[in-house]
Amino acid sequence: MPRHAAHRPRRARRFSAGSAVVAGSFALACTATLGSAQAAQAAEATPAVASTGATTYVVQPGDHLAAIARSLDVPGGWEAIAAANHLASPYVIYPGQVLTLPDGSSTATKTGSATAAESASATAAKSGSSTSAKTASATAAKAGSSTVAKTATASTSKATYPDNLDGWIRHSLAVMATNGIPGTYNGIYRNVMRESSGNPKAINLWDSNAAKGTPSKGLLQVIDPTFTAYHVPGTSWDIYDPVANITAACNYAYHRYGSIDNVNGPY
Repeated sequence: MPRHAAHRPRRARRFSAGSAVVAGSFALACTATLGSAQAAQAAEATPAVASTGATTYVVQPGDHLAAIARSLDVPGGWEAIAAANHLASPYVIYPGQVLTLPDGSSTATKTGSATAAESASATAAKSGSSTSAKTASATAAKAGSSTVAKTATASTSKATYPDNLDGWIRHSLAVMATNGIPGTYNGIYRNVMRESSGNPKAINLWDSNAAKGTPSKGLLQVIDPTFTAYHVPGTSWDIYDPVANITAACNYAYHRYGSIDNVNGPY
């Protein structure tokens, strides 16, 4: 939660708005939110050089400032992009939006979103090349690799979880693993108990966020703008849904603090 709200009752602290949402130091780059018109505009967007000579980048669906900064080697990181474009918390960006990049940023054309480019690069680095990856896959298939078989079974089968805090956390961890979001059971449990005492319907109606019309809600006390910006695909859009609330909060913590495990006090 924003540090200025730290005086409220301990259990009332919320995962707050910070990055990608509202809040003091708890702020980072929001994921680009997608509208139909904006999506159409962004279809062919790539980094470009404006007539003024300034390097620019057209935001793609799924982009967030941190990914753009890493993908284009921006000096000063996402904070420099935010400063160059006069963006303030919650640092919301939209598909089709043209961002001015700081001097020294890469001008190399990269199709698709910066986030997608990062994922592709990471995949390539792990597999070496598409040819070697296919060869390895074929070899494993012929050998009847038990590891491959187990992985396929795990990915295609739908596990069931009990409808309680333990089940919600374990389900969230499975979703997070699929989406590359770090975090542990203990890290989530510790923060849930501090924020809501395990009540998925908890809502804070008295702090600064509530006064602004965006009260903190759910197990990890997320406000609506944060939930929207960091919602994890495949989960409910109901902010009170335990798994959706946990995964969105952990996704936010990942982008701001590296992991929900690194959150140990006032947000």
